[in-house]
Amino acid sequence: MRKIWFGALSLAILGGCSAYIDYDVPFFSSLPQGVTLVEEVEAQPGKATIPYSKYQLENGLTVILSPDHSDPLVHVDVTYHVGSAREEIGKSGFAHFFEHMMFQGSEHVGDQEHFRIITEAGGRLNGTTNRDRTNYFETVPANQLEKMLWLESDRMGYLLDAVSQRKFEVQRDTVKNERAQNYDNRPYGLIWEKMGEAMFPEGHPYSWQTIGYVEDLDRVDVNDLKAFFLRWYGPNNAVLTIGGDIDVEQTLEWINKYFAPIPRGPEVERAPKQPVTLERDKFVTLEDRIRQPMVVLGWPTEYRGHESQLALNALATQLGDGANSMLYQNLVKTEKALDVGAFQDCSELSCAFYVYAMAPSGDSAGLKSLYDDIMTTLAEFEQHGISQQRLDQIIGVAEADSVFALQSVEGKVTQLASNETFFAQPDRLQSQLDRLKAVTPQSVMQVYKQYVNGHHKVTLSVVPVGKTQLAAATADFVTPARRLPVYSKVSEQDLEYRRPVDNFDRSVMPEIAQGVQAHMPELYRMFFDNGVEVLGTVSSETPTVQLDIRFPAGERYVRAGKEGLANLTAALLQEGSQHSSLEELHARMDKLGSKVSVNAGNYTTSVMVSSLEKNLPQTLSIVEEVLFAPAFKQEDFDRLKKQMLEGMMYQHQKPSWLASQATRQVLFGNTIYQRSGEGSLASLESLTLDDVKQFYRQHYTPQGAQVVVVGDISKKEVTQQLAFIQQWQGETAPLLRAEKLPELGKQKIYLVNKPHSPQSIVRFVRQGLPFDATGEAYLTQLANFNLAGNFNSRLNQNLREDKGYTYGAGGYLAANREIGALVFSAQVRANATLPSIIEMQKELTEYSASGMTTKELDFLKLAVGQQDALKYETPGQKTNLLGSILSYSLDEDYLQQRNEIVDTVDRNVLNGLSKKWFDPSQYQIIVVGDAQSLKPQLETLNIPVEELEIVH
Repeated sequence: MRKIWFGALSLAILGGCSAYIDYDVPFFSSLPQGVTLVEEVEAQPGKATIPYSKYQLENGLTVILSPDHSDPLVHVDVTYHVGSAREEIGKSGFAHFFEHMMFQGSEHVGDQEHFRIITEAGGRLNGTTNRDRTNYFETVPANQLEKMLWLESDRMGYLLDAVSQRKFEVQRDTVKNERAQNYDNRPYGLIWEKMGEAMFPEGHPYSWQTIGYVEDLDRVDVNDLKAFFLRWYGPNNAVLTIGGDIDVEQTLEWINKYFAPIPRGPEVERAPKQPVTLERDKFVTLEDRIRQPMVVLGWPTEYRGHESQLALNALATQLGDGANSMLYQNLVKTEKALDVGAFQDCSELSCAFYVYAMAPSGDSAGLKSLYDDIMTTLAEFEQHGISQQRLDQIIGVAEADSVFALQSVEGKVTQLASNETFFAQPDRLQSQLDRLKAVTPQSVMQVYKQYVNGHHKVTLSVVPVGKTQLAAATADFVTPARRLPVYSKVSEQDLEYRRPVDNFDRSVMPEIAQGVQAHMPELYRMFFDNGVEVLGTVSSETPTVQLDIRFPAGERYVRAGKEGLANLTAALLQEGSQHSSLEELHARMDKLGSKVSVNAGNYTTSVMVSSLEKNLPQTLSIVEEVLFAPAFKQEDFDRLKKQMLEGMMYQHQKPSWLASQATRQVLFGNTIYQRSGEGSLASLESLTLDDVKQFYRQHYTPQGAQVVVVGDISKKEVTQQLAFIQQWQGETAPLLRAEKLPELGKQKIYLVNKPHSPQSIVRFVRQGLPFDATGEAYLTQLANFNLAGNFNSRLNQNLREDKGYTYGAGGYLAANREIGALVFSAQVRANATLPSIIEMQKELTEYSASGMTTKELDFLKLAVGQQDALKYETPGQKTNLLGSILSYSLDEDYLQQRNEIVDTVDRNVLNGLSKKWFDPSQYQIIVVGDAQSLKPQLETLNIPVEELEIVH
């Protein structure tokens, strides 16, 4: 079953081996006036380092530059050392709220222009907020760097005059929608809010979540937000980090030009560490609209960077990370739990160590026995501890991750920015690896005894509504009523503005430099005599290899009534071989730092491999063992089948799944295309081990198999390494049989009941065209770009930015080899369901009738035409690109063909397709929400309303 939380030993932060980066050391005698070099770190052979140079401006802004000329792109990150921990009691959610406001325009950048400018540049952007910092970032073609610095500096220095009460109110609605979508209306969505309230005393900066409380957002106005900006958003509380294809000297000149005039803000001292202790055990019960109860145990520890952190992370790995963990062995393999995990959640001021387990649905024993099993497992750890062999495996994963982390400029920049913000030391890769290697079995046992064994903890039981008897123990803690200070309104006179003084005209947006040229990687092909096709490219920026072996074994090949068989077969392949147990295979992979997974899709099942180049032979020997000698044990089959059934129940609780299944049922009727990839409860129940073995024999065959290879390995070496694939013999897999799609009748509203849901999902859906790379389906995708295909699209601007109905609205074309669908969708406030449908109808009607404007066409051409610089950076991106070429038999230059289409397409052509495909009267309408309250409203639209029973 898929993990719900991500466990703690997050060693991706350990970065990579910088020997593979082209680093230019600048001549520093000509630094711009006011810019001071603080330090520079060059690549060190044999060491895990990210080279960088660090500077500081007179206003306190810290600047980190890390050149990497391997791809024509740059990543810009501005991190402000302010998160929810800096908020006042009664004003929770401000840091996150302000993240939204920073995208609403500034004095020289119009409303919604920030997204538009970066999208038009062919880039991507976002912002994130956590307890301790807020960052804003964008990845763009390298020629757009000056424009990005103009944008970021304008909102640092000139934001407040553009912030209005109206913008404030719209974004407040957006944040409320985000909270409803990601917390209140999501299964298990309130776990960490409840844990935080119990773990930390009232008033502790971590006792509330970053999203904040709605009541706090409701009682403030725009001046409160402005005051928050003036306190925390000064250049002296920020780190500007830039990586990629940059000229250091030119970049420093631009930074000095745009950022140096911004006045220094109030002084910001580092917040004191605030680890907590519990005076007693606390038991909390959360009733939720779920079917599988869950228990979460938490112990307070120290703070990020404390000497105990890596030993506690190793403890978490031993207890609950992967098939070799103790909780997996004791609870999952014995079928007492569906999912387990352990991790340390570490933040700047305080950390906590968590263990969790999810019980099967219908378990009448409740969570008490699961809680006891967890405590027994902890006692077992105390008796046996962790072996040096297991620590060596953890180190192997960390060392490999330190190389894989160098595959993207964004990943390197993010590490540099975070480490500078919290430790004033941008590159901590080698020091962290050295500290990890110093962890011993004794130090892991020491932190277990110091923080976990016998210490007070919080235990949270998540149970279905009305079934508190299933809790691990009777609740003895309920979050007390919040004691809020008297709200003191902030007046305009209380705000002390800081105005920059520029020596240039900031209202003029910088012109872009000469266009960048993205190059399609040079490809090679091989055809083996047994029917296997290989497509590869050499990528030598890091000493890694990514390899995918794809078989004609997707869910589409499964016969009727056996849906889910492809997924179950793929899962069972990963449960060990005839020669090695699951645990032995995982131990070997961990020591190598390699990953091997088997994943079933619609048409193919893929064996996905990532490995350090030096370890590829050993990794492929594991692949050969998994692929050609699967264990296929009955006990593993029974357990996985049960887990898949329970996982299906979990997924089916989500409104998003209900909307997707409703779409399939409405558009594709009783045909094979209506089937959900994971199957139904009935189909999974019917599966047997013999079904799996037969499917494996028929569909795991070299005939029609395809292999994608991307990495630091030559074509000749690939041929040698894949000898076991070349020697494989097998029969041709059965062919697919197409089915005729049903003809849809007149428009209806299909209502799917999700009782008491605070939000509704609204979808307009119709049948579309199968996938094509350069034909009508692609042109229709272009036609949709301005309607619903980007943040600045008409639909999103209407429902999110103008009306505040939703956290996001969009539309897309979903297509495979045989069928397609057009979907316009938004998850909206329940009381905005009807007006949202009306607004979606209005936008589709207007766009299908009049099409895009000339200005929108120009925006489309610039935005889509400049994206190639970002498409080929990482091995993963290259693998996906090559996989698409093989899957759809595309020309190797199909992206270039697409660019030519974008450059030359006529507006009348796209508007003709808009008229053909976007007429709302040709769409069926799906609504997932509370049927009792919604049905009377929907009937006022004079469209037939049918309550749809979902096939589970």
